[in-house]
Amino acid sequence: METCTKATKAWLNTAEYREKNFAREKLVINPAKACQPLGALLCALGVEGCLPFTHGSQGCTAYFRSTLSRHFREPVAAVSDSMTEDSAVFGGQGNMIEGLKNAHAVYDPKVIAIFTSCMAEVIGDDIKAYLGNTKEQGAIPQDFPVALANTPSFKGSHITGYDSMLKGLIECLATPRQEDKINDRLYVVPGFDTYTANLREYKRLLKVMEAPFTLLPDYSDVVDSPNLGTYELYPGGTPFTEMNEALNAASYLCLQTYSTPTTRKYLASLEVPVEALNMPIGIAGTDKFIEAVAKFTGKDVPEEITIERGRSLDAMTDSHQYMHGKRFALFGDPDLLMGLVSFLLEMGAEPVHIVCTNSTPLFKKAMESLLTSSPYGQQATLYAGKDLWHLRSLLVTEPVDMLIGDSHGKWAARDADIPLVRVGFPITDRVNLHRYPIIGYAGVINLITMIVNTFMEELDRTSSDPYFEMMR
Repeated sequence: METCTKATKAWLNTAEYREKNFAREKLVINPAKACQPLGALLCALGVEGCLPFTHGSQGCTAYFRSTLSRHFREPVAAVSDSMTEDSAVFGGQGNMIEGLKNAHAVYDPKVIAIFTSCMAEVIGDDIKAYLGNTKEQGAIPQDFPVALANTPSFKGSHITGYDSMLKGLIECLATPRQEDKINDRLYVVPGFDTYTANLREYKRLLKVMEAPFTLLPDYSDVVDSPNLGTYELYPGGTPFTEMNEALNAASYLCLQTYSTPTTRKYLASLEVPVEALNMPIGIAGTDKFIEAVAKFTGKDVPEEITIERGRSLDAMTDSHQYMHGKRFALFGDPDLLMGLVSFLLEMGAEPVHIVCTNSTPLFKKAMESLLTSSPYGQQATLYAGKDLWHLRSLLVTEPVDMLIGDSHGKWAARDADIPLVRVGFPITDRVNLHRYPIIGYAGVINLITMIVNTFMEELDRTSSDPYFEMMR
């Protein structure tokens, strides 16, 4: 038996098995994505006084909450109307009416954000009609705001759910756009971003640049709150008054292209100015973000920002020798991958395997264009729609020096005997990484520090005595 097991393990590392692995079409093994309602829940947490509400099973809600809690190491508030077998047969209207009545009475939210799970979507529950009946029966007040988003788990991913919920919240809470009431604010949408430090870095940079802004949504204080000895159910979030004015914004700036298309289309249909940028990771990405904000304010870029950029360039110069020519594999969401690959190319590193389970045709085109624009991207291949078992085959048959991705990549990295630098979501086997920004010029320094120090640690760990040097 032991001999058979060893032989099987050895075969899994061959080109023959890789060919069979990539030939599968119906089976998915460990996809690098989560389902839509998880993204909707995270988005809903970012609005002041908002209670996320799953129209679906209690087990689904427990999964969303536990996944977010394990990443942030914080309690995540959400409720469910606990659909069961009876609901699957007769529909979940009764569950929603009772659930909304209880949630409104017990938790006293300012707004409830309803999103759906698989069960409700498969049987075709009409949540808009159910909400109308709930109010007609007096379970909640007629004027109480409830945002709606259809988020079937069997298609799309967490970034799709985030996008749908964001649109639903704006539709629910914002007053109609009126040309004589346009405000002076730049509404900045971070996209599905699980780094609370990224959200705080956006706010810091916008304040330094003296831009009147609203971060929408802003869950930085909700999932990264201080321990003051008491629990607060609704800490922080995008202010309710600024949600009311969301459609009267002077402009929108979306900092993830692939997690906001539905919201952007909705805003554009109402003639709200909107611009989308790639996630500002690396020098080029951050430069575009700073330039967009400066264009909005009409002011020069402050010297403080210029000095920060110079420090990040100095860090890149100091570390270039350790990353130049190194081969990398990466996996994650489209927006994250665009930023990370751009950063690696700036450092003279070579992305080789890029796995994106929730890829789109537009992302594929943009990534291939980015790769062909640099001499360091010529050997790279984007594996659109592939999963982490595909990634394992790539790592053991075409070795690289490092894997970048979330905690789910640790098994493939161990099998390939390469280090894993944890970037993305979820990160459940390390602490505090979400408290270090990876965007902006500070993010450049943090990424360099993580990657280069991991290489150095690996070099120390594996070097023989004559090469166990004090200077690296």
